[in-house]
Amino acid sequence: MRPTVGGIIETAIYVADTDVSAEFYERVLGLRRMGGSERLVPMSVSERHVLLLFRKGGSRKSTVIEGGVIPPTDADGQIHFALGIDVGSMSHWREWLSKQGVPVESEVSWERGGCSLYFRDPDGHNVELATPGIWEIY
Repeated sequence: MRPTVGGIIETAIYVADTDVSAEFYERVLGLRRMGGSERLVPMSVSERHVLLLFRKGGSRKSTVIEGGVIPPTDADGQIHFALGIDVGSMSHWREWLSKQGVPVESEVSWERGGCSLYFRDPDGHNVELATPGIWEIY
């Protein structure tokens, strides 16, 4: 019998400057920085999930820590991830992003009733804010 997976704990993106990106995610999305270094800044998402901001090229070699060895990782290009928002907060998010100088690149209304706002972070990553109703499970 196959063991079960309990969920996604971390999502990682690769950025040019961890401080610049951490400031953006703190200011624009209200994520909380959980320590970090020039190589990696972990950001708390709703005190349940972690968005890892890795400096591009900073983890191409294994990282040795007291508890073991973390395999190398790196990526390039503009990636996508989505964060959940409440149904009633879409207009507030539109207004907030505008006040922060973050242009909304696209809006989508999904057939299941959900809506998404898309914008870019300082590294050009495609960030989506999505209400329930975009997937059969969300």
